[in-house]
Amino acid sequence: MRAIRITLAGVSLCLTGGCATIDRDAHADLLAKPAQMSRMQMNTDPFVLTSFVRISDHSQPVTIYIEGDGLAWLSRTEVSRDPTPKNALGLALAAVDPAANVVYLARPCQFTEQARSPICNLTYWTAKRFSPEVIAAMNQAVDQVAAQVPGQKLNLVGYSGGGAVAVLVAARRQDVASIRTVAGNLDHAEVNRLAKVSQLSGSLNAIDVAGQVAKIPQIHYSGTDDPIVPPAIAQRFTQASASACVRWMTMPGADHENGWTGLWREALDVVPNCD
Repeated sequence: MRAIRITLAGVSLCLTGGCATIDRDAHADLLAKPAQMSRMQMNTDPFVLTSFVRISDHSQPVTIYIEGDGLAWLSRTEVSRDPTPKNALGLALAAVDPAANVVYLARPCQFTEQARSPICNLTYWTAKRFSPEVIAAMNQAVDQVAAQVPGQKLNLVGYSGGGAVAVLVAARRQDVASIRTVAGNLDHAEVNRLAKVSQLSGSLNAIDVAGQVAKIPQIHYSGTDDPIVPPAIAQRFTQASASACVRWMTMPGADHENGWTGLWREALDVVPNCD
């Protein structure tokens, strides 16, 4: 009998007798189940958002992970019809976090049937991915998480474009204890300029609120081998913050998608502070 082989980094599940393709929802469930995180849907205005939740101690803070942009583009010129990520790295990071209270938030239109969120259209995972209505909806979802742990502080973690969302949401709140980003797109105008692609018209830019969140302890992680969001972006954001509470760190050998989950538990031991 051939051994079962599961590859979390992809979407293939190899079972005895051959390989079968699984969908992106099944892949997410495969990541979440060992971490005892349960799938939930949150109603916001105007989106229905998908989350995975583990709340086991209401006397402790909660760490909220925000997903990246997902499968926004199939190529430089072809937009995806479904932005659900093939490999939900934000969820993979959440799944290795040992904290009592961990919540993962997918971005609008990810892991959610369009019939449940009919407003979804390609603008919300392209030019308007960080639009005011998107950030307002994500903030409403954070409100719903905060209501489950009354009086507790929130730690925000964002991967890639989720890093921008984390910063933009934090700028609207008073209960955020820390921000961590992983390959965070903290200045989409500069990222797109470097990539020589069109700018995100209709989107807010995280670097524009760097001063507003400067008193929140933050660590912004960059992969040394990341060609998509290079370390210079986190450095620019840190410089714009001009605060002892904000620092950036590089992870040797990591790129935009690879090398993070194995390092994440250790990274969590480094606590953001204002020293």
